[in-house]
Amino acid sequence: MENAMAVMWENITGNHSTPFKSIFQSNKSSSSEDVDSPNLIPQLSPLANSVVSRCSKILQVSTEELQHGFDSELPVGVKELLTYARNLLEYCSYKALEKISRSQDYLSDKEFRRLTYDMMLAWEAPNVECDPPQHDTTSCFKSEMVDEDEGSLFYSSSTNMALQVDADKTVGPEAFARITPACVLVADIMTVHNLFDALTSSSGHRLHFLVYDKYLRSIDKVIKNSKHVIDTSTVNLQLADGEVVIDLDGTNPTQPVLQHIGISAWPGRLILTNYALYFEPLGVGLHEKGVRYDLEMDMEQVIKPDLTGPLGARLFDKAVMYKSTSVAEPVYFEFPEFNANLRRDYWLEICLEIFRAHKFIRKYNLEEIQKSEALARAILGIFRYRAVRDAFQYFSSHYKTLLAFNLAETLPGGDVILETLSSYLTSVADKHVSGTIDTKMQQAVSLASVLTLARLGFVPLKEADIYEEAAVYGDVRVGETTQLEVAVKKSLLDTGRAQAAQATVEQVKVEGIDANVAVMKELLFPVIEAAGRLRFLASWKDFYRSGSFLLLSCYVILWGWIRYILPSILVFFASLMLWRRHFNSGRQIGAFTVTSPPNRNAVEQLLQLQEAIAQAESLVQAGNITLLKIRALLLALLPQATEKVALLLVFMAAAIAFIPLRHIILVVFVELYTREMPCRKQSSERWIRRVKEWWVRIPAAPVQLIKPDDSKKVK
Repeated sequence: MENAMAVMWENITGNHSTPFKSIFQSNKSSSSEDVDSPNLIPQLSPLANSVVSRCSKILQVSTEELQHGFDSELPVGVKELLTYARNLLEYCSYKALEKISRSQDYLSDKEFRRLTYDMMLAWEAPNVECDPPQHDTTSCFKSEMVDEDEGSLFYSSSTNMALQVDADKTVGPEAFARITPACVLVADIMTVHNLFDALTSSSGHRLHFLVYDKYLRSIDKVIKNSKHVIDTSTVNLQLADGEVVIDLDGTNPTQPVLQHIGISAWPGRLILTNYALYFEPLGVGLHEKGVRYDLEMDMEQVIKPDLTGPLGARLFDKAVMYKSTSVAEPVYFEFPEFNANLRRDYWLEICLEIFRAHKFIRKYNLEEIQKSEALARAILGIFRYRAVRDAFQYFSSHYKTLLAFNLAETLPGGDVILETLSSYLTSVADKHVSGTIDTKMQQAVSLASVLTLARLGFVPLKEADIYEEAAVYGDVRVGETTQLEVAVKKSLLDTGRAQAAQATVEQVKVEGIDANVAVMKELLFPVIEAAGRLRFLASWKDFYRSGSFLLLSCYVILWGWIRYILPSILVFFASLMLWRRHFNSGRQIGAFTVTSPPNRNAVEQLLQLQEAIAQAESLVQAGNITLLKIRALLLALLPQATEKVALLLVFMAAAIAFIPLRHIILVVFVELYTREMPCRKQSSERWIRRVKEWWVRIPAAPVQLIKPDDSKKVK
């Protein structure tokens, strides 16, 4: 009976590999009877031996053959004594996962979920010297604890249930990042660390099996729902070749999607594909033909959150705005809901992910094969994001998105990650064109994401003759850290530093204009003090000090030493910083003390703010008047004044052309510095007064303000 069911399953899936259900059958099956009972590998721990044994049954080879393949296929550097056990475990795990991923429904099998979790547990304790687990890991997942239905105790309170699991049966981030990216449907190397943070946000940064199991079940549910969406949503759409429906919204009457254009609004359903957005207005009992909003071509698209409301009023922050050169005016898609704006945020992220994927394709001029792989990565990322969102009500914050191309836009060094990814895709395309595909695991080059979508039935599998037998290992390699992993880890390290620095910024922020002004004055105290001393010297209240400073400055200017002033200041600050670095290394910096200004009530703060705004307005107004008077001089509205200014400019040009620069600087410095000398003070004040009187007589050029046309089109 079991053999008959296996043959039936093979006919359904149509795969050339071993039927999936037979992979996890016990030794009673005929397929497993042909394989000798695997012998234990002495270098491995009991759990690692258990994982390798199951991998050998999946691959239909003995454990000795697996170990021999590891020893013969991989380079010497991977087989070092200290890392031999872990790399052998990775080798067996990757090969088994590659074979399993050729099936379509492997996520729905609890044995697959248990096996992959045991792979991560074994990765953390691969050596025989490691302490064995206190409990049997293969039996910690009881069928009585997790029911197949969503009404089980686990699904009712997943976090609380997960926290009751033994802490020894949890997985850390490194094991998760090394095993799960080998199955690209489960994780992507660019976002695997953020995925782990999302799954472990309530469990002390350790992954419990129940949480991991629920995540895989949710992915399986999302995949099946997406296939159903493709069957039901493409009736009125004319999709291009390779265009895949990713998600749609607005089918539920209680949760419509409203399209706002101008002051008009119309309900309908919104559909996202890997090339465009489609909005189908709701007609009488059915949806009309969809309007297409392109995300592929470079048409200066802008996608951002925005406000909408009835009759064009900007009241509710629940909309996504789309603007491009292909539309006459911005289009707003509103997602009405009572609780926050979670639907809007989700659609904003997935639309930006597709848009940024095409931006990445255009930037690096990717060809058809590379383009398909980049879009497939974006699609699988959206599926994973939906799975986490639906299962755990998770919504990403800054630096924590689960979408690869969105993450690259926000991470420090995200451009390096994308550049590394483009280099990888280019190498894939080159080997594809040459037709040389090395099937050995270390040199395996394949379009893992697009092949995964093809095997799931979302896109047709092209070039099947070349890639059907190629191994698909995602972006991980046994015992090696790929360039993409290096770029991601470097970016995450910089992100941690940026977040730590941002935390200090948030701590030192103070509220209130008075408090901020007090802090700024205290920080700029050395500069203010130096400026005050220069003003004191220029006032000539102490004749000997002012005279000495004048003679010293003239000597410095005449001998050309003034050019060394700025370098000397920079060297002084550099020396001060290095001295502090050497003698105060490891010491905590003391808090900067500032005397708090007297407290003001709300009315006083508003009045102070109004006064500050009025002062800023007067400064801007004075600047505009100055510019308008200069415009009047340039246009000769007052001919006599224009002639004087023109002669002055000619004289200044001649002086700059024929007189050495240090002599000009000397004359200007002496003129400004000696204005307050007793012998010059009266004449200087008279001369400044005449200049001001002359400036007042200069008329301002006329200005005419034209009100913009705020009328909007009604469609």
